Amino acid sequence: MHWLLVAAGAAVGAPARYLTDRLVQSRHDSVFPWGTFAVNVSGCLVLGLLVGAAASGAASADVQLLLGTGFCGALTTYSTFSYETLRLAEGGARLLAVANVAGSVLAGLGAAYAGTALAHAFWG
Repeated sequence: MHWLLVAAGAAVGAPARYLTDRLVQSRHDSVFPWGTFAVNVSGCLVLGLLVGAAASGAASADVQLLLGTGFCGALTTYSTFSYETLRLAEGGARLLAVANVAGSVLAGLGAAYAGTALAHAFWG
């Protein structure tokens, strides 16, 4: 029955990804994939919070399946990140492609770290 938790989280995460991507991208007149960047970094923050909460005993295995595997798994997207980066590079925006890779990795790691630190501050 654990798969139901994953499916429920994904059922919320996938539309959240789509809607957030469209909302963020509509506010930027740029070829840079700000929507994908936003969902991936926010997913890293949520997953960091969840990992920190789990390490502190504040998040059960079921919550980890629901939010970590289901919600964050459907919210974040490595395939779209890869495709959009390739599209930037092939379109001649190589500097933006490099910025997307470097920025996504650095911001994602920073968000995961911040989420873990926040969780430890809340649940010690």
